[in-house]
Amino acid sequence: MTRAILLAGRGEGFVEPNPMVGCVIVREGTIVGEGYHRRFGGDHAEVDAIKSLSDVSLANGATAYVTLEPCCHTGKTPPCTEALISSGIAKVVVAMADPFPKVDGGGIRQLRDAGIEVDVGACHDQATELNRPYLKRLFLRRPWVIAKWAMSLDGRIATVTGDSQWISGELSRAEVHRLRGRVDAIIIGAGTMSADNPTLTARPGGARVATRVVLAGSRLPEVGSNLLRTLGDAPLLLLTSSSNFAQLDLLARMGVEIIPCESADRGQSIRLLLDELGRREMTNVLVEGGGEVTASFAAIDELDEIHAYISPKIIAGRAAPGPLGGDGFLALAGTPEFRTTEVTRFDGDLRVVVRRVRLG
Repeated sequence: MTRAILLAGRGEGFVEPNPMVGCVIVREGTIVGEGYHRRFGGDHAEVDAIKSLSDVSLANGATAYVTLEPCCHTGKTPPCTEALISSGIAKVVVAMADPFPKVDGGGIRQLRDAGIEVDVGACHDQATELNRPYLKRLFLRRPWVIAKWAMSLDGRIATVTGDSQWISGELSRAEVHRLRGRVDAIIIGAGTMSADNPTLTARPGGARVATRVVLAGSRLPEVGSNLLRTLGDAPLLLLTSSSNFAQLDLLARMGVEIIPCESADRGQSIRLLLDELGRREMTNVLVEGGGEVTASFAAIDELDEIHAYISPKIIAGRAAPGPLGGDGFLALAGTPEFRTTEVTRFDGDLRVVVRRVRLG
């Protein structure tokens, strides 16, 4: 099952809004086939594993280890339960049941009704952790929110003059492009839009093209900005309270999607946005805004994962900004709880990845 979970992770960024799933087929103690869900609309893990067998007869009497309950309904592909039953698999070990309403125990029942032995729960926690973004969207109908920042050893993201290029090294920045290339949306605020004139596109070769999202408030992008100049490379969505209807009409005709938002409350605006992105079946979104926007997500408990790149530089200065602004939390007891899931070195930089303890 550990191998199946490792395989499942290879689908990250390619299979959403579907979950990541891996499958390993074992016969007489030897792995004879393995597969994973490689892309949305393609073969599911079980079918991919069966197709990998050097001889289809190897499935007869074998055991399949699957990270998620096999589907039992026809979607973009036929039911995986039918593929397992017709292959001659004798036993299926499932890491976790799939709470998706069209499955939700039905796959396990269908396999058992066909005379296949089914065990559930092996490596359950690891399989659940792998698909927490899928589970959040399924249960809460909002995407998994990832925040990213680069900071100095003393916790600054820029000098007192605003100089921030570059705190992190080239390898760290390349890894950020890989992250951008697997999420559904990249979110910034109006301050970042105006101060940095960002493009927010990923380098070619990513798994998907993220929608650029700006929590614009009353501000709108300038006609010559990088966000508008690159409309042919990635979609742009503005959540705005602007009443400049002539400019809004121009932006709409250029291909910008406008979502009106009259609320002056940043938290309420973020909730509205996340609900809308959830309706669009977005699974992972990346917050690359400044400290105020990131703090606003934290304040309403909507930060699920953080990638902090720590550079061995010291910036100092009382007025030098940190990664989160806002009013902050008044007591430690009220702060969101995270746990460290990964620490990776990129040349001199360290990347620390944390995930929230509860689902949300």
